Amino acid sequence: MPAEDTRDGEETVRDAISAPDAEGRPRRVTRRFPLFTRDTARPEGGGRAAAGGAPAPARQWPLLVVLGTVALGLLLTAFDAFRVGIVLIGAALLAGAVLRWMLPGVGMLAVRSRFTDISTYGVLGLAIVLLALMAQPHPLLEIPFLKDTLHFTMTK
Repeated sequence: MPAEDTRDGEETVRDAISAPDAEGRPRRVTRRFPLFTRDTARPEGGGRAAAGGAPAPARQWPLLVVLGTVALGLLLTAFDAFRVGIVLIGAALLAGAVLRWMLPGVGMLAVRSRFTDISTYGVLGLAIVLLALMAQPHPLLEIPFLKDTLHFTMTK
């Protein structure tokens, strides 16, 4: 990559990522991608969920809501309320997907792009809820073709 000397003797790298200098001019002006990645972009919506002056838990309230609900679901599962606890865990992930979709800033609940986060939280939450509803004994949700599929695969 070509480098130029500026008036203060500092080299300016001219590549794809353009951060402004003190005068507001971009220090890097080409459209090429840098040879080495030095930083990663914050996910879209990954800023604070509350003002910067708020205490740390208040700034991360969406993540704390989801984690608190998951913790409550695990506690219920530990106390033999299996189906209710697992459904609550799945519902927490679905709530995380809804929060990610509705709010402009969700703090550390934003891990990837908005689409990827919503898809991941939604698919995993829905799968967990459906599996909890189909769990034995006495499933609340029965899908008729699954029994036939299992019977077909186990016999010769």
